[in-house]
Amino acid sequence: MNVDLVIRSAGGEVALALLKDKVLSELHRERTERGFAVGDIHLAKVRKVAPGLNAAFVDVGHEKDAFLHYFDLGPQYRNSFKFAKGAVSGNVKTSLLEDWKPDPDIPKDGKLADIVSASQSILVQIAKEPISTKGPRLTAEVTLAGRYMVLVPFINKVSISSRLTDETERRRLKDLMQAIRPKNFGVIIRTNAADKNSEDLEADLKTLLQRWDSMFHNLHNAIAPKKVLGEVDRTNAVLRDVLNKTFTAIHVDDELLAEDIRTTLEKIAPEKAGIVKHYKGKLDIFDNFGINKQIKQAFGKQVMLSSGAYLIIEKTEAMHVIDVNSGSRKGGNQAQEKNALDINIEAAQEIARLLRLRDMGGIICVDFIDLYEPENRRTLHKALKDAMEDDKAKHNVLPPSRFGVIEMTRQRVRPETEIDTSESCPTCKGTGEVQAPVLLIDEIENTLNYLHSEKDMSGLTLCVHPFIHAYLTKGLLSIQRKWYWRWKKWVKVKPEGSHQYLAYSFQDGSGNEVPV
Repeated sequence: MNVDLVIRSAGGEVALALLKDKVLSELHRERTERGFAVGDIHLAKVRKVAPGLNAAFVDVGHEKDAFLHYFDLGPQYRNSFKFAKGAVSGNVKTSLLEDWKPDPDIPKDGKLADIVSASQSILVQIAKEPISTKGPRLTAEVTLAGRYMVLVPFINKVSISSRLTDETERRRLKDLMQAIRPKNFGVIIRTNAADKNSEDLEADLKTLLQRWDSMFHNLHNAIAPKKVLGEVDRTNAVLRDVLNKTFTAIHVDDELLAEDIRTTLEKIAPEKAGIVKHYKGKLDIFDNFGINKQIKQAFGKQVMLSSGAYLIIEKTEAMHVIDVNSGSRKGGNQAQEKNALDINIEAAQEIARLLRLRDMGGIICVDFIDLYEPENRRTLHKALKDAMEDDKAKHNVLPPSRFGVIEMTRQRVRPETEIDTSESCPTCKGTGEVQAPVLLIDEIENTLNYLHSEKDMSGLTLCVHPFIHAYLTKGLLSIQRKWYWRWKKWVKVKPEGSHQYLAYSFQDGSGNEVPV
């Protein structure tokens, strides 16, 4: 499989499109001036503790207070709080934790009001970006993500991604990380670490420790609310998370950004630095690679499938609802049940792609075409789960209900990607206003003058929208009658319901259209 990353930088926004065999798989958009992104670390001030919710509302500088629940404090909250307080005051002299004396974990079923109080300054990380009227969702369990690992301060534990299933490789990586990790820093080994040598892992660990040290220095004398460490931008985050051996090329339309990405790759994957290509074409880079066309096809209310079937996607306040329709698909001589299963499996694969592409989250209900055989319903459920395997967002897919509806949940950490696929009205040009009929009449009269005076044509019929027909013909001194007095030739005016409001055409005496 060929994997291409196409990056467009324009209008204060960087858009990243991930193509797998030229099919749009992921779309990321990042404003140049970023606000509150997932992974940003803030020194925040507790504004209010809500015992009934077992949570606190926290000021991170956003117009809406952020939300911090007790379960998001993390077991090592006391250590994080003490470290941040010491870093701000200058009592903690180094970011390394070799001499740190860990405090005991907080109770799993404790009360937030017993641990956190109003007006405290605490170290938090954005877990969910502000969505709609809600402020950010926070966690006090600060972690730093790298390409091969996630650094977790204040614990002495090495964990491994469950997607790494080879026991020999898991044991090798665990032993290696136990040997190189600093004291009181835990590590979660990511899937990308498979088959990597100690030099690669050490380099990634060193980068994460440098970022931790930068955060430590930014805390000194900081006054909440203040961002003390920003997550790497979306471009580098995508490179960090999805870059692998199958990457074929990275196309960028901005020379400075291309150079920045090339520099990043030289650090994290030197062998891939040569795949960065600066696009210099005159056509928009997304048009050149057919991405804009795929976006319009994927982000509308109706999404067509290659077989002729289609999906209807509706968004409500509480959930997303997806309806699968057979459309014009022909099943040939197949039985209805087999035909329905084939459509449903095709739809399941497309739905999994659309969930990632549109970053849809929350509750999602999919109304598949009815299947009557239990074995076919199990096949469909497995096909949807398999299609969702590559989705990094946490999700849960339930078996089909008795009505043939599959319910699922998908983690939402960022606002859903929404792209308006509608276009401006060709009549009003998107303004909501149309040309005054009197201006249209001037245009028609100029054409009539040309046909009567220079072409010497008679017996003309003008075809217009019914509203314009009424405007031209009603009244004793109608515009139609004035034309007769002017040219001494009668022009028949014919109402045409098929014409657009400001469209018109002429016919000669034989009923043939006159080119104008």
